[in-house]
Amino acid sequence: MMGMSVNACSSTMNWKEEVKLHDGQVLVSERNYKLGGYAYLDSSERTPLNETVSFSLPGTNKEIIWKNDFRDSVPEPNSLNHFRFDIVNGVPYIATYPAGCIAYNKWGRPNPPQILFKYESDQWQRITLAELPPELIGASANVIVGRPASSLLKPFYTVADVNAKNKPISTPEYKTILWEAVVRGARGSSGSSVNCIDFNSQQYRSFKAPIPNTSPASTK
Repeated sequence: MMGMSVNACSSTMNWKEEVKLHDGQVLVSERNYKLGGYAYLDSSERTPLNETVSFSLPGTNKEIIWKNDFRDSVPEPNSLNHFRFDIVNGVPYIATYPAGCIAYNKWGRPNPPQILFKYESDQWQRITLAELPPELIGASANVIVGRPASSLLKPFYTVADVNAKNKPISTPEYKTILWEAVVRGARGSSGSSVNCIDFNSQQYRSFKAPIPNTSPASTK
């Protein structure tokens, strides 16, 4: 039986969900989150440590596994939320977005702010938007984005359940494979990663003190 298991140091979340592919096929994925402690005293959810997602290719016994960790303390690019899994001509693809500003900077601040992968030679390899099959451009989320609240977790989610969970998402990059870049500060982009501070910019790498504010308002 899948669900939530907890011990004093950590916990796990497990569930299965239906995934509807671009051609109408429906497969079932199994998802597992390993969770750590609570980030703050008033936190209602534990901090995610890593996630494992497994899919079976339709018509075969081949299992495809996607693994991801969420540790900001390591230098390697990580911390991705996947929102679309699909199969085109027998090849699996995954669309993700960086989970937070630290991850966005680790992944080189892409725009559109999404990271795409293709399963080839038994491993996930990052690809460019131009390498993505055209039938997936503009495709919407077909998996639960992020994770359900632990108190509401169910062992199984149908396609309708997945769509209902994702319906409140308003930030385009979290639910749609984008073709065009997101304009920083533009209307509707308030939750976008493109608005994250670039800590590699000269402003943050320079040892010089910031230029003081000498506007008339600051001298009153």
